[in-house]
Amino acid sequence: MKGLLKWLGCAAFGIAALTSLPGGATAQDVQRGGTFITHMISEQRTLNPALRASTGVYNISGKIVEPLIDKSYDGYVPVLATEWSGSEDGLSITLKLREGVNWHDGKPFTCDDVAFTAMEMWKELLNYSSALQANLEGVDCPDPYTAVFNYSKPMPIELFVAAMPDLGHPVPKHLYEGTDILKNKHNTAPVGTGPFKFVEYERGQYVMAVRNDEYWRGPEYPYLDRIVWRFIKDKSAAAAALEAGEVHESGFIGVSMADIERLSNDERFDVGTRGYENNVAHSTVEFNHRNPIVADLKVRQAMYHGLDIDYAIDTIMRGFAKPGRGPIPSAGGANYTDDVPTYPYDPELAKQMLDEAGYPVKDDGFRFKLRHRPAPWGEYTQLWAEYFAQAMKEIDIDVELLTNDAPGFLNGVYRDHDFDTANGWHQFRSDPAVSTMVWLRSGQPNGTPWTNQFGWKSEEMDQMIDDAASELDPEKRADMYHAIQRKAMEELPVIFAIEHPFISVTSKKAQNHHNTPRWNSSSWYDLWLSQ
Repeated sequence: MKGLLKWLGCAAFGIAALTSLPGGATAQDVQRGGTFITHMISEQRTLNPALRASTGVYNISGKIVEPLIDKSYDGYVPVLATEWSGSEDGLSITLKLREGVNWHDGKPFTCDDVAFTAMEMWKELLNYSSALQANLEGVDCPDPYTAVFNYSKPMPIELFVAAMPDLGHPVPKHLYEGTDILKNKHNTAPVGTGPFKFVEYERGQYVMAVRNDEYWRGPEYPYLDRIVWRFIKDKSAAAAALEAGEVHESGFIGVSMADIERLSNDERFDVGTRGYENNVAHSTVEFNHRNPIVADLKVRQAMYHGLDIDYAIDTIMRGFAKPGRGPIPSAGGANYTDDVPTYPYDPELAKQMLDEAGYPVKDDGFRFKLRHRPAPWGEYTQLWAEYFAQAMKEIDIDVELLTNDAPGFLNGVYRDHDFDTANGWHQFRSDPAVSTMVWLRSGQPNGTPWTNQFGWKSEEMDQMIDDAASELDPEKRADMYHAIQRKAMEELPVIFAIEHPFISVTSKKAQNHHNTPRWNSSSWYDLWLSQ
């Protein structure tokens, strides 16, 4: 991780890495009780992580509904699964489940819950998981605390484990079986096994969860009495709430970059990128290939040449980023390569390519018009959209920005396909097959957010993705992902333009914060507040 932290450019802001147990606190210093209040940029339509893989969902439900396996700075750690192993042929994976765990309604957690969730939700409905678990044939329960996942094609054990922190949240079978899963009331009032129990969801205002007094880790956990997630869309209002002590943390770049810079010099706050190592993201340009203009590869290449990525990094991200090199970020380890085609900023070349593609400048001064939907995930997604429109104007493309709330964006792009171009972010989650390849592989269920809903299909790419997902040899698998990365940069179905971390602003009253590489998505069972 040292290399990753180096390019994050913390020195540019003087921002220190976030720390756990600030001030040298020890276990004996823990103060129990209190309410931790955290800022949410946008509201969620579901709080069920078995149906929606999303940072906003994990940020809330990760404290209520636990995964089988989580990730720490020391590696993958047991949660609801205590042991895991794979067969030599890769066709089965066996999990030993934690005994003595109850759902928040008092019913016991068993293999039946895992099998039901895996087959009915992870395989069929969960956005990233439907592709990952496409070859899952069934889950056997030889006893209540053993789950055997059976596959028709090899499933690398490393891939399975890497997927579990994000795509491995069981939900209670007894509350979902025989219901319309997508309309089940517990999707917005989740019942889990976690350290906090859901209490209330006040639309447009907050979600509240309280201490689970029967938590399986023992009576000392969790330390907090409750957590409140406040929905504050206005970035300035969120920054003001932090300064007034009304909010303890804002994550995922929830306040403006200017406020991040300012608050990094305020001794009351920790500001930095620690705790997001498992959530490196790309700022994207997404194309609706149903439009014959952007379906033309030469047009997409020209548009890429029209983007001054270095300028965008300096002005929008304040240096907290680097140019993207396709769907896998440099944080992808052995699966990443920078040996790919690139498209340096060259507006004159872009204009020449658009002329050659048959799109000369017309009497109105433009070649064609595009309707562009920016994701409402924070300041920088809107600024990236505004820069995109400005850059396209420089090469004589007219871009109309269609601003929406979160449901409007998700429906407009991923369900209704009512856009020409769009931008948001794509998050990399440990392994390319966990969350990344669904942006490229065809055949994703219509309306599934953050998947290939772009009308782009390459049978060659589909086969490459499928082959890499079932390759058991890590070195061969890495070579296959290098080839996928190069092909994605050649064909540009999506432009993964800027690779960047997320940033949190956290009150120093918070202790044990950002102490895992996916902290905002984790359970916070050991988080506490100094009074």
